[in-house]
Amino acid sequence: MQINKLTNTLRKILPLKYCGAVIVAAGSASRMQGIDKVMAELGGEPMILRTVRAFQNSDVIRQIVVVTRPDLIPKITELCAGFSKVTAVVEGGADRPASVQNGLKALPAKVRLVAIQDGARPLITGEVIDRTVRAANTYGAAAPGIGVKDTIKVVKGGLVQATPDRSVLYAIQTPQVFDIDLLYGALKKAEEDNANITDDCSAVERLGMSVKIVEGDERNIKITTPADLKIAACLLEEMQ
Repeated sequence: MQINKLTNTLRKILPLKYCGAVIVAAGSASRMQGIDKVMAELGGEPMILRTVRAFQNSDVIRQIVVVTRPDLIPKITELCAGFSKVTAVVEGGADRPASVQNGLKALPAKVRLVAIQDGARPLITGEVIDRTVRAANTYGAAAPGIGVKDTIKVVKGGLVQATPDRSVLYAIQTPQVFDIDLLYGALKKAEEDNANITDDCSAVERLGMSVKIVEGDERNIKITTPADLKIAACLLEEMQ
């Protein structure tokens, strides 16, 4: 018991490592029915601007790189001109892991922790950013999550194969925060193995690394469809 108390105390006083952020906004938005979600208006301004601002305003984030499509680099560079922490807007890769790697390469060597954020999560709050970064500072890898409400079924060929215990299931959000060397190595290994990873945590988990889950926020939704954009607009009204 005394050892556990000492460990918890040490975790609280660990100095916070220099943390950068990579905001990934390079997708094709194939499910948005022709809407360019990166530049889609939310509360009177482009959605990506809200995402970047949350990290600009966070005390635990020191530097920001935005990864986007080549055609959007000039526009996003212009939009981010007033954000002192945005030091680069770079081109995305062939897929999301490649885009993340491009973002990592644009960060300086002094960055020891990196927060990977979906550009399409514009309602991310400073509180979620803060607690996820601080958890990663202690554990080396952390992500926000919320417990699922629906019963989940494993289905194959239209037939239910299993019903997992809902109490241990979490919907994982971003930012996902890691020791930068750990993440870069994990992504390179996944690339070499031609592994199909669905998020950055998956790459790290393949190496046997545990990821600390912290409390997420139900408002931190990912904009994937036009309906999501409408929901985000309603949530934003409540948050203001």
